[in-house]
Amino acid sequence: MARPSDIIVVGAGIVGCAVAHELARRGASVEIVDERPVGMGATQASAGVLAPFIEAREGSPLLELTVRSLDLFDSFMERVSAESGVAVSYRRTGTLDVAVTDAELHALRTTADVLARRGVPALLLDAQAVRAEEPLIGDGVIGGLQIDSHGFVAAGDLTRALAAAARRRGAQLIERGRVRRITRSNGDMTVETDRGSLTSNAVVLAAGSWSGEIAIDGVSATVPVRPVRGQLLHLGWTGTPLRRVTWSGRCYLVPWEDGTLLVGATVEEAGFDERTTVAGVRDLLDAVCDLVPRAWTAEFRSARVGLRPATTDNLPVIGASAVVPNLMYATGHYRNGVLLAPLTAQLVADAMLENKIDPMLATVSPSRFGEL
Repeated sequence: MARPSDIIVVGAGIVGCAVAHELARRGASVEIVDERPVGMGATQASAGVLAPFIEAREGSPLLELTVRSLDLFDSFMERVSAESGVAVSYRRTGTLDVAVTDAELHALRTTADVLARRGVPALLLDAQAVRAEEPLIGDGVIGGLQIDSHGFVAAGDLTRALAAAARRRGAQLIERGRVRRITRSNGDMTVETDRGSLTSNAVVLAAGSWSGEIAIDGVSATVPVRPVRGQLLHLGWTGTPLRRVTWSGRCYLVPWEDGTLLVGATVEEAGFDERTTVAGVRDLLDAVCDLVPRAWTAEFRSARVGLRPATTDNLPVIGASAVVPNLMYATGHYRNGVLLAPLTAQLVADAMLENKIDPMLATVSPSRFGEL
């Protein structure tokens, strides 16, 4: 790919804003276009958990991606805060993954063995040690795994900080413009929106669950990204807070400095339906109260919903189109958009601006889904 001088990023979620900031930081002229305000798609319903060793398993390419991206987070956060002038809540206080069945406890032991081989600090706990570490945990827990390198970040604030930092570098933000089509003519790329057309040298498609809804001239297939609904609860907490992110097979809990608690998240194949539902809220309330009985006295503040972009192999789609020159994909991050944002931005900027193709791109290339 020839180095483009100006680039349109389609999508103002965490991935799109991270990519836009990195491109602008390296000197590209960038426009960000989205029909929603910054971070108001799937990002606004993200708890911002940074925990690669909970969901990604040994031997999975996703584990290598997420671990590598977590290693970038400290410097990434320092840079974004400095360039945006925005303080974003970011904590590496670890996670406590708990088991309530023998099968879950066996899985934690397996993970502990994997982490030991990798030299990652982790502590396998019995039931008594779990309650010593987290006194609010209910009686049903029989063991746990504490991983100190994990953490969480305020995803919405981070996304807005990335957008602000990109704008300080000269990027322009175009809101309320839904992208309908991407075309190429005479070497230029055109992005057609409800508010008119934009022209550039290159385009990054980072539209999350809506990436497959955008027509691309010359590409007969669509990127196979589908929406998976996730509902999240925001609770007001009283009394002693949880010490760290707590994870179980039914829910995860993120304690914030302001005394509130995020409880997530459902996994629902509901298409583009963005409603919060009675069933979703009830399932999460039952799960959190079973795990931490004191949650019955919490204040119910709100429920949020987001459509997470999933692929059939649960890996993101990152890389250049094999069909349309100067079109780059950065989508399909599913539940790991926040965690993978620093690495995605780096991979995209390296490829577009330095013609540096990281070997990891072979794993997440759009070409694994055909002629995209």
